Amino acid sequence: MTSRRPYLIRALYDWVLDNDLTPHLLVAADADGVDVPRQFVTEDGKITVNISPGAVRGLALENELITFSARFSGQSYNVSLPPGAVLALYARENGEGMLFGDVETTPTPPDGGPGGGTDDADMDDEAGDTKSKHPHLKVVK
Repeated sequence: MTSRRPYLIRALYDWVLDNDLTPHLLVAADADGVDVPRQFVTEDGKITVNISPGAVRGLALENELITFSARFSGQSYNVSLPPGAVLALYARENGEGMLFGDVETTPTPPDGGPGGGTDDADMDDEAGDTKSKHPHLKVVK
């Protein structure tokens, strides 16, 4: 199952802008795949970035990577980071937003491949697989 974090980031970004506020990202700068200017990273390994339309260029909030260009002390810098490195998205003016918690890493399927450990041979009836193929949801009253 894909991560919900990139979807929440896009939704919160739109919500903050719709309310005429300034969206900021709190990023774990030490997480894998994060490319930010290191001189602005705090001692605890975090960086806060204003991602409002007036502060960045070319913002792409994709499922696999967030990219944009921003100015830090007058110098342009191309920033890229995985959504899992975003710790929070909030409005500067009032702090409203969402804290995501720890860095989210991309889970590796048990066999190391994209299929999650099963292949077509495992799905054959002649292999003796008697597991139910029905959803595992229960009605809770």
